[in-house]
This record gives sequence, C-alpha cells and structure tokens, in this order.
Amino acid sequence: MTREKEKSNRFGLAVREARAAAGLTQEELADRSGLDRSYMGGIERGERNPTLSVIEKIAEGLGVTLAELFSYSTKKGPRA
Repeated sequence: MTREKEKSNRFGLAVREARAAAGLTQEELADRSGLDRSYMGGIERGERNPTLSVIEKIAEGLGVTLAELFSYSTKKGPRA
C-alpha cells in the first residue's frame, strides 16, 4: 500500500468513527457538509483524497474542529 493510500485510509476511518460517535448517517453528514453522499462514502473508504476545504466542511458538519478531526482515535474519540 502506498503512503498516500494509507493516509487516505486513516483519514477515512477517522471520519467514519467521528460520524458514528456523532450518531449521524453518511447521508446526514454529507448534507451537513454540503457534499454528495457517494463522495462522503468514498472518503470514508479511503478512495478519495479530499482538499482542505472539503475537510473543513466535514469538520463543520461533525461539529468538531480540524484539530479534533485529525486527532480522532478509533478507540478513544477526540484526544484531549
């Protein structure tokens, strides 16, 4: 696996875990973020490499800061 793909997979997993913790479906998060649901699914599966502006929209849709989204741990939620 390439380094870029690994990063995409890790970010996608963080988005999925944060979305689940927020109690949102992919469609709800996509709507809140102003994105298409299929694009959101691609991000979560590590198939898309979102721009910073898209990442900001996702964080806003989740109600978290960029730092919280990037530090999201699948075991503990956002790190303090």
